[in-house]
Amino acid sequence: MIAQAIVDGFLSGAVVALGAIGVTFSLSILRFANFSHGDMLAVGGYVALFVLALVAGPGMLNSSFLSTPIAPFSFGWGVPLALLFAMVVAVAVALLLDALVFKRLRARGADPLTLVFASFGLALVLRNLVLLLFGPDAHNYSNEIQMAVRLPGPVLVLPDQILVFGVTLVVLAVLWFFLQRTRYGMAMRSVAENPVLSSIAGIDIASTIRLTWIVSSMLAALAGVFYGVTVQVRPEMGLNLLLPLFTAAILGGVGSVSGAVLGALIISLCENLLSLVIPSTYKPLVPFVLLLLILYFRPAGLFAPKGR
Repeated sequence: MIAQAIVDGFLSGAVVALGAIGVTFSLSILRFANFSHGDMLAVGGYVALFVLALVAGPGMLNSSFLSTPIAPFSFGWGVPLALLFAMVVAVAVALLLDALVFKRLRARGADPLTLVFASFGLALVLRNLVLLLFGPDAHNYSNEIQMAVRLPGPVLVLPDQILVFGVTLVVLAVLWFFLQRTRYGMAMRSVAENPVLSSIAGIDIASTIRLTWIVSSMLAALAGVFYGVTVQVRPEMGLNLLLPLFTAAILGGVGSVSGAVLGALIISLCENLLSLVIPSTYKPLVPFVLLLLILYFRPAGLFAPKGR
């Protein structure tokens, strides 16, 4: 049972890691806690659900090629297509919210607390829009039955979970290369370290902020779709994931992408291991307790970049 809990912790931690990276970008580059980030996961998850409903429904867009499951997975080629649409819509929504709200507040010299309250309001708007359009019920991307893969232990893992974990590793590797080896990634790291010196050095702060919104929203949509593939989508999913996302970012150290990933894995492992000895209803308390402990004993986080 312990081996199963550890494997489940790594698999669920992959989804949290993708969302936590967006949170650490918000805290380090945008300089405020974006409480609407969790609901961006829900936006991505529900946009994908809408696309899958179109390709599987009775209308003109129905396609057996897209809706027929690809063995051994529970979904067909419609999910990659839905993921693409989800990322595009999430980016558009994030840029729209920035242009209508956050950019105007920054232009007026609003303090970070004002931006936090604005993001909280936007989170409520997004969550209730999802609730209005799709209803309060949970939805699955597919009702196909999968045969679990037996690993040594014995540990049972679904093919969907293995694929999500593998794709997450690839995405993290691409993101690492982008941040470390490209001009745009270096600009994001520079602005996170010191926006004033970055501006003096010729870095376009406004463009870097837009790029941060784009990358963060793409990762949020990806996490939302992966959550829908491995669990299910529900209107409150963004709210339920918000605390683990922020705890992972703070636990790993604000500004550290690798720290956010490791923080997400630590949280998910703790949740799954403690669920062996405590009722599952208390599982949401785990990230809250970890957040309190890290703020008390090491506020900078376990893997904070040097100088923070």
